[in-house]
Amino acid sequence: MSLEEKLNQAKGSVKEGFGKLTGDKKTEAEGTAEKVASKAKEVAEDAKEAVEGAIKGVKNIFHKDDN
Repeated sequence: MSLEEKLNQAKGSVKEGFGKLTGDKKTEAEGTAEKVASKAKEVAEDAKEAVEGAIKGVKNIFHKDDN
C-alpha cells in the first residue's frame, strides 16, 4: 500500500466533495475518477506484492528440499 496512492485517493475525495458542495458535476466526476483509479492501482500493487511473496515462499520450499 503506497503512501502516494493514499494521498491520491484523498485528493480525489476532496475534489469529489468540492464538486458536490459547489454543484460542479464535472469536478465531482473527476474527483471520483481519480479516487477510483488510485484505489485500483493500490489494489494492483498489493496483489503484485502478494504474488511475489508467494513465489518466494515456493522457492524457499524447493531450496529446503535440495539440502
